[in-house]
Amino acid sequence: MSEQRGRSAGEGGDPPDSGDSAAGGATPRPSGKRASRPSPVPAGSPAAAAHAGRDVATLGRRENPIQAMVRFLREVISELRKVIWPNRKQMVTYTIVVFVFLIFMVSLIFGLDQVFARGVLWLYG
Repeated sequence: MSEQRGRSAGEGGDPPDSGDSAAGGATPRPSGKRASRPSPVPAGSPAAAAHAGRDVATLGRRENPIQAMVRFLREVISELRKVIWPNRKQMVTYTIVVFVFLIFMVSLIFGLDQVFARGVLWLYG
């Protein structure tokens, strides 16, 4: 009784109707640390090959380098088709932004170089 004195349903803990208790039958929420868990499929097994998208029959064989290069280029082309390319107006805008930033940075570095050069000449002069 003394533990509950001064504590209402919303203070200092979960409300009584939150459903997080084990008696309520609610499943626990995931912790978000799935990357630290070990893989459920052992490496080198046929299941791992299937999980990685490879055929189980080709698990022990090496692919011809020419075929691998052709497959790689096909995958690159298919990925490039998924890209949303900028239109002409966006490209002009991005190009202007890059040139303005470039001019700013060159001016900044030139100015700092001049200041430091004059400072060194004044100091050691």
